[in-house]
Amino acid sequence: MPTTRRKKRKRKVRYATVTFKLTAKQKKSLLNYCEARKTTPNKLIKKSIKRFINGFDKNVPDAYYVTEKQLDLFE
Repeated sequence: MPTTRRKKRKRKVRYATVTFKLTAKQKKSLLNYCEARKTTPNKLIKKSIKRFINGFDKNVPDAYYVTEKQLDLFE
């Protein structure tokens, strides 16, 4: 008797909506840039903030916390 294997169910991806406001000039600039680069505004924004949204889901390393009296002159 051949054994049948079941396919694993795909894990459902949950999305969250993030909104922010742009001026009309900023939006036009964004759309023109995206058209020139043949990309979408959504992809451009996600790529731009990728380093801030990946890897910090569990906790943030101590190096990224800023104390009250800390001054960053040379960063």
